[in-house]
Formats: sequence, C-alpha cells, structure tokens
Amino acid sequence: MPHRQRHHRAVGAAVAATAALLVAGLSGSASAGTAPAGSAPTAAETLRTDAAPPALLNAMQRDLGLDRRQAERRLVNEAEAGATAGRLRAALGGDFAGAWVRGAESATLTVATTDAGDVAAIEARGAEAKVVRHSLADLDAAKAHLDKAATGLNTADAPVWYVDTRTNTVVVEAIRPAAARSLLAAAGVDRSLARVESRAERPRTFYDLRGGEAYYINNSGRCSVGFPVTKGTQQGFATAGHCGRTGAGTTGANRVAQGTFQGSIFPGRDMAWVATNSSWTATPYVLGAGGQNVQVTGSTAATVGASVCRSGSTTGWHCGTIRQLNTSVTYPEGTISPVTRTTVCAEPGDSGGSYISGSQAQGVTSGGSGDCRSGGETFFQPINALLQNYGLTLKTTGGDGGEEPGEPGGTWAAGTVYQPGDTVTYGGATYRCLQGHQAYAGWEPPNVPALWQRV
Repeated sequence: MPHRQRHHRAVGAAVAATAALLVAGLSGSASAGTAPAGSAPTAAETLRTDAAPPALLNAMQRDLGLDRRQAERRLVNEAEAGATAGRLRAALGGDFAGAWVRGAESATLTVATTDAGDVAAIEARGAEAKVVRHSLADLDAAKAHLDKAATGLNTADAPVWYVDTRTNTVVVEAIRPAAARSLLAAAGVDRSLARVESRAERPRTFYDLRGGEAYYINNSGRCSVGFPVTKGTQQGFATAGHCGRTGAGTTGANRVAQGTFQGSIFPGRDMAWVATNSSWTATPYVLGAGGQNVQVTGSTAATVGASVCRSGSTTGWHCGTIRQLNTSVTYPEGTISPVTRTTVCAEPGDSGGSYISGSQAQGVTSGGSGDCRSGGETFFQPINALLQNYGLTLKTTGGDGGEEPGEPGGTWAAGTVYQPGDTVTYGGATYRCLQGHQAYAGWEPPNVPALWQRV
C-alpha cells in the first residue's frame, strides 16, 4: 500500500476509534457542561471552567470586551478546542502544523496540516482545516537552530523570535532588520521558513527594586508570588528566576519572615521556587480582585488564541490572549527560552505572578514591554516546565497531586508532568497524552479523555 494511502487510512481509523471518547466538539459545546450521568466528563468539566470566579470573569469582560455569558462560553470553548486539537495532533502525526482558536468566544478552532488529504479528518472534528507548507516539527526545528545560534550572538537588536503557527513561519522581531538577518544567517534557517518583523521597544523583566507589597527579596526587591506548590511535605511557591538567586531570603507583604529560594534559573529559563517556613500554608488559590480567591484546579496548557489572565502585585488582574507558545526573548540580562507570548500587560513588581486560563495554571510572569496604561505584551515561563524541573506539585482544589496511583496501576503516576505524545500504561491499557498537564489523583487516563487517548 502506498505510504500516503496508509497514512490517510490511519488518520481515518484514529478519528473513528476515538469518536466515542471525544468530548463535545465546538459545534455542540453549548451543552458541554451537562454530560449525561455515567458518561465520560467533557473537557470543560475536566478543566473546571465552572470554577472561574467573578474576579477572573470580570477581568475578561473588561480587557477582552466581553459580556459575562461570552466570557463563560469562551472558557468552555477553549477547553473543548484544546481536547479536539490534541486528538487531531495525535491522528495527523508528522503532518500536524499547529492549532489556534479565534472569535470573541473562541468558537472557531483551526488546525493546520501539510497534507490536503487530512482536511476531511479535521473537518469531521468540527474544526476548520488549513493546508500549509511547513509542519510544526519543521518550524520547531528551525526555531531551535535560532536558539542555538543566539548563544554566540548579541541579540539585543533582534530580541524576540517564535514559532507563529497562524502564518506557518518562524518570526524574528527586530529593532534593526540587519540584526534579524544576521541571526537567521548564523542559524542557517531557510528564508522560506522565516519572516522578519520590526519592533520599537526592547523587552525587560518586571522586577522592582523600590519595594512594595507581595513578597520581598532580601528585604529590598519586590516580586509577586506565582503559584503555591509542595515538594513532599515542604510547602512553598513558584515564581520567576530573575526575582532572586538560590539562597536569597524572602519576607511576605506583611514583612513577616517567609522563606528561602531553593532553586533559581535566569537567564536561559526564568524559573524559581521558594520554600516557606511553618508560618505560611500553601493554598490552591490565586489572589483575585478585591481579595477574592481564584481556584486553581490543574495546569493544562492552553492553546494559541486562548484567553489568559494575570495576577500581579502592582497592577492586579489583567487579561489578554496567548499569541505564540514557543518563543525566545532577549532581555538585557540574556535570552530566555521557551516562554509563552501574550497580549496581557504588566509593570514592575508583577514579575513572578500568576497566569491562569479559567482555573488552569499557565505560568509565571517573566517580562515584556509597554505598561497597563498604554498597553503592552508579556512573556511567561510555563508552569509545567517549572514543576518538572524542580519536582514540585502544584497545589490544586482538584486532588492531591502527590498521591501514588492505586490499583489498577501502571506507569501513570500522579504528580508527573506529561507532554503531548507521552505514553503511559494504566489498567493494562496504553494511553497517549493529548495536552500538557501535571497529573493528580482523579485525573487517571480512563477518567479524563480530554487529556488522554487510549491507543
């Protein structure tokens, strides 16, 4: 059988085999919150979009120009889109070229492929298909070449580069176009894969040496708490690496002794965690407007175009959308990669603070440009990479991520960070991860078809 014919039959079989497990698609997501008794949970139910508190919904309405119903529907649609994109990514294999949502309610999911023969399979899932020249694997590889070349160059005048799935290119943003051309030449990236865009401002970290609320580093600098975490019985929080070096002491907003940086990486990455003393207790919440608690129920990574909100000690709650996932950014201190690029604003002192989509933790504030008066952009360090690097467990309302799985067991383990394509065994069956997340008890593969596909 010819290779392409085998591929298309495999795609069709994968789509048909998983149809019974697929959560409601975008066209039918109006009933996504009410699954029949005994049926598998929808993506919206798994990711607890119903846990989005008024503070987050209000910020989405203000910053994204939505009403309350639109904000609620957007979170449901984005949860369903992530699950659908994950299944199509697994089905399309090397043809997959990215996915993104658009529209006020994120009602339209687009999935790109390098093979026109995949269009029917994509449309069968209720998504729009776009046939492009380059696969996501090719774009990621080109971006990796840029990252490697940048280690030997001064990229201050070409400070941002990323994979842009919507245009099927690797984009280099430059203050001087010649700097972008030099980076592309040094990386040996085919110009058919790349696009150069101009930018006027250099990104910076949002670290504030003036002090203020949130938490203080060595009684001087100020940053924002990211997400409460645990490591065994030790409690603490995740934050940005540029906020403090390993061994630095912290005090809380009330100036009470708080903890010590146990690990810190910056530049290269922008991740750190602080172990707190017995006076501080990790809770599954992010501080919302007016002191409200915003629940954190997991860390499933959102897709391009999805809404995302940020909490910081300087500017409070602000929302926007995810522009690109695989991004590199150069600050005066060095290059950070990979980070996620957003349209959310931030200001000094917001560094380290929480990014959340619905009730799903996304990352901690790294840096950006602009401010919350004139508008700007920000980059965040993805939370799952931080948790994995330090062996931390995100504190959630959904379950204790530190529990070991009971019977029927397998290689799946609570507390482990899984990426799309990872495979595990559970109950004698094999499952493939569809969306990046940290697992916890209650999210065993058979229970969450939005996150795992049986193979």
